Amino acid sequence: MKKKTGYVIVMIGILLLGSGLYFVKTISNPQGIMLTLPYVCIGIGSGLFGHGMGSILSRRAMQNNPQMRKQMEIEQNDERNIAIANRAKGKAFDMMTFVFGALMISFALMGADLAAVLLLVSAYLFVHGYALYCRCRYEKEM
Repeated sequence: MKKKTGYVIVMIGILLLGSGLYFVKTISNPQGIMLTLPYVCIGIGSGLFGHGMGSILSRRAMQNNPQMRKQMEIEQNDERNIAIANRAKGKAFDMMTFVFGALMISFALMGADLAAVLLLVSAYLFVHGYALYCRCRYEKEM
């Protein structure tokens, strides 16, 4: 099952990428959603294609070398590496808080479209609300 998902993701990525390129080339006067839809399809298709090919190639490399596969599993499940990854995520989240806060203020001061500023603020508040929820849940567990 896991082998097939990589190929399915690659095929979906190729289809999205191809349809996005087709729409960019064939639609001469785009209106409304068709102004951005082809480029969104290209971006998501490229991401899916890269992710799927990465998983296929890494699985193929591990298939030929069982010792390397075992070493990679040990490194992924190592408590020290997990703690380092969680600490890096925490630092990135702390930095994101200030960067997005400054970005929201600069957009508001520049007089950007109100809908865009409100979307950015709602995403910012959603992320911080989820962080607060996780913190409360982890405090109850520990």
